[in-house]
Amino acid sequence: QVQLVESGGGLVQAGNSLRLSCAASGRTFNNNGMGWFRQAPGKEREFVAAHRWATGRTWYADSVKGRFTISRDDSNVMFLQMSRLEPEDTAVYSCAAARDDFYASTPAQATTYAYWGQGTQVTVSS
Repeated sequence: QVQLVESGGGLVQAGNSLRLSCAASGRTFNNNGMGWFRQAPGKEREFVAAHRWATGRTWYADSVKGRFTISRDDSNVMFLQMSRLEPEDTAVYSCAAARDDFYASTPAQATTYAYWGQGTQVTVSS
């Protein structure tokens, strides 16, 4: 059974940092891109960042570019380093594993992803 489990969320003040982790189990994702999405209360889920395993290429939403960094320690462990957090970053953050390594798919689209974690809450106070 494939599982993605996020950790590292919490409550922080604006301007501070957090690092989220995502651990995948049940299969190896060394031919798959992975990404982070978030959903704030009353809003639709939105793309945050994605990472292609083969080349290390990354993609970011404009709202987090320059503040967030996605990385992968190995094919099944992914991180999201979040710096200079803002109250607008408050959301449930979920990691996801794509159906492929983004060769025939769009990293920012949720339909690209076949596996999802349950999410971890990030709350940024002003």
